[in-house]
Amino acid sequence: MFSGRQHGGKIKNCFSLSRIMASFFDIQARKWRALWNPDMYHGWGKSRNYFEGWYFKLVDPLGKASLAFIPGISMDKNGNKVAFVQVLDGLKAESHYHAFPENAFRADPKRFYVELGNNIFSNEMIRLDVPGYKGEVTFHNTVPWPANNYGPGVMGWYSFVPFMQCYHGVVSMDHGLDGSLDTPEGKIAFTGGQGYIEKDWGRSFPKAWIWMQTNHFMDSPGTSIMFSIAHIPWLNGAFIGFLGGFLWKGKVYAFTTYNKAGIRISLKEHGVLISLQRGDFQLEIDANQAPGAELKSPISGEMLGKVNESMRARIHVTFKKGGKTIFEGTGTHAGMEMAGDIDILLDV
Repeated sequence: MFSGRQHGGKIKNCFSLSRIMASFFDIQARKWRALWNPDMYHGWGKSRNYFEGWYFKLVDPLGKASLAFIPGISMDKNGNKVAFVQVLDGLKAESHYHAFPENAFRADPKRFYVELGNNIFSNEMIRLDVPGYKGEVTFHNTVPWPANNYGPGVMGWYSFVPFMQCYHGVVSMDHGLDGSLDTPEGKIAFTGGQGYIEKDWGRSFPKAWIWMQTNHFMDSPGTSIMFSIAHIPWLNGAFIGFLGGFLWKGKVYAFTTYNKAGIRISLKEHGVLISLQRGDFQLEIDANQAPGAELKSPISGEMLGKVNESMRARIHVTFKKGGKTIFEGTGTHAGMEMAGDIDILLDV
């Protein structure tokens, strides 16, 4: 026969176990929801060697301001967590890093909506309150990377692989802007301008990669290109993987490792030449770097690395079908990174 104290202890233990189980299943539900929605926060249950960040690019309608805001969170090997907002002024080639305590970072478990102190980031708007930048800009007519038979986002079936070093998501290839920001240069009106959103999460950036993006093609609004190629650790080895997307006339044409697209790549002084082929479609890219600024990047979850990013690069694109050119143009205000031992990327 149990004493009242023993019986009470068993009931307390049952309640504790129930809370633990409820928390476990809640975290699993959040992970599952994020898996199918790449734009959402993926760090549920993570406590060390992890990072996650989003990249919001805003360009005003006159092209006199080109800014990127990068909110995120990092966790080192000891479980220390730091939230942050990085600011990149593309035209001035300057960057600033603002750290926040971990409890300033709050993510909605059911949608892409992140609060970081007084700042808000989502696929519908950005509200800023960091040194030098304050205001709100909303987004309209966003163009997410389309889900398809390969998977829920730009990574295709690789999204389901649990041991990837780094995951990538494209939240919006192109969208319009409304609103303004107070900046060190004064108030900037972004209404009528264009924006772009993507994200990364995982443990570390690759040891070598090239990334580029622009959605500013003269006389061709709504046209956008994104391309990245990287050294990717895989089981006991590694491979060179690439992701390319060209938005034209409302459709995203994908050229990726997982959809068996062909690629030829060569380096040139201050740039790179890329030719992508899938079926009847061919995408030729001539990308040219420009001066940039250093951003912090993750190494084993901690923001210890550095990468130089330009927002003044130029990307010339030729898009062909059946050998016939159906689009040709040069994108400006382009973001571009070439990092690490990029020569290893040529072996693809």
